[in-house]
Amino acid sequence: MTTADSVSLASLEVFQPGPKGWTLEEAAHLLRRAGFAARWQEITAAHRAGAAATIERLLAPEEPPAEFQETDELLHRVAIGTGEIQDLKAWWLHRMRYSNAALTEKMTLLWHNHFATSHAKVNSVRLMADQNALLRRHCLGDFRTLVHEISRDVAMLVWLDGNANKKRHPNENYARELMELFSLGEGNYSERDIQEAARAFSGWHVRENEFWFDRGHHDFGTKSVFGKRGNLDGDDIVDLCLEQEACPRFLATKLLDAFIGPHVGDVEVNLLAGRIRHHDFAMDKVVGELLRSELFFSPASRGAIIKSPVDFVIGTYRTLDVRPNLQKTSQLLAELGQDVFEPPTVKGWEGGRHWINTATILLRANFVADLLGGQRYGEVPAVVESVPTARRTSPKELIEHFASLLASRSLGEDSLERLNDYLVGAGAVDEQRSRKLLHLLMTSPEYQFG
Repeated sequence: MTTADSVSLASLEVFQPGPKGWTLEEAAHLLRRAGFAARWQEITAAHRAGAAATIERLLAPEEPPAEFQETDELLHRVAIGTGEIQDLKAWWLHRMRYSNAALTEKMTLLWHNHFATSHAKVNSVRLMADQNALLRRHCLGDFRTLVHEISRDVAMLVWLDGNANKKRHPNENYARELMELFSLGEGNYSERDIQEAARAFSGWHVRENEFWFDRGHHDFGTKSVFGKRGNLDGDDIVDLCLEQEACPRFLATKLLDAFIGPHVGDVEVNLLAGRIRHHDFAMDKVVGELLRSELFFSPASRGAIIKSPVDFVIGTYRTLDVRPNLQKTSQLLAELGQDVFEPPTVKGWEGGRHWINTATILLRANFVADLLGGQRYGEVPAVVESVPTARRTSPKELIEHFASLLASRSLGEDSLERLNDYLVGAGAVDEQRSRKLLHLLMTSPEYQFG
């Protein structure tokens, strides 16, 4: 594992390639961390294009192919038509697997976990789809706008009992989560701030599945939040939260956890918080600077994050060019602990070490075995044909190829020993041997990190 000290040696200064130039390993790291991994051809294309052009493409992707758009629209219509949440999950998983806007989907998932809302209570596919579209629309845009709009989002209002917030009996749910989970973090507000903020959000209700400002239940009286007094409403509270010094630090911690790893120090948090404030919460600029930084490409940041179930499964699909069974995949992700559209609590998924336990590590191994040996989750195209001809010449070349493709960190001695033992006395590289090698790599400790 990495340490805080090793990461803090890097900075947010623009990454400068070393003596070998922009490497394949660095291109692969970028595509894994800023998306859901990639095929070898995509990694080599990113390598040829260079870091700057690849990051720009991630931030501003081209128009998706017509075939993708047609399937995307069809799956969305099916989900809305059936009203089945499993169909909506299949639609989003299709986007993660096939979209050329991988960073957009990654950021949408990040905000889905940040503004955690579950269909288990909302009980409306249309409302969950609308919220998902809202998150995607602003995922790399203005965080200010996102928080203002999420405060009026109907799924969010249902999830946090907006209709129960009335002048005579204020409900504190949204005010509390806005401060604790969405903008400031614990310890950066008082109970009095929450009580007064709840009054400001009173009357922000839902009627006929639309946001409705219910004047009769809104408290127009004077409130005091963070020392600011006046006839404050919900929008004023959002702005006051964003003005607090704790807000950019809270967001910086969230972004560093997602893109660098859990072991950064206060120096990096403060640096990124300063950039968030400098860019006035424009996430495309903030994330762009983070992806271009020495910190992002530092050796300590590579392989520092335990893959979430989505990263593990969708990343495997993208790497091996699998055409997946989306319904089976949705069920698998739920078993692995990341049931999209149904986070477990208002705090979302805790992630990190919580992704791995004795049950889920066995499920991951079983998934790999089933994928490479069966068709339950999808069909893996011929593996050996995906290997560059120059790397089919020997078992050693094959190990190096698949290690470069799959492993975010250098293989440990135990993993290398297993691979070498398997290949002792091996003859020509064939499909069966290639799949066995993949199985060994994808069940190794190294493959659990991204």
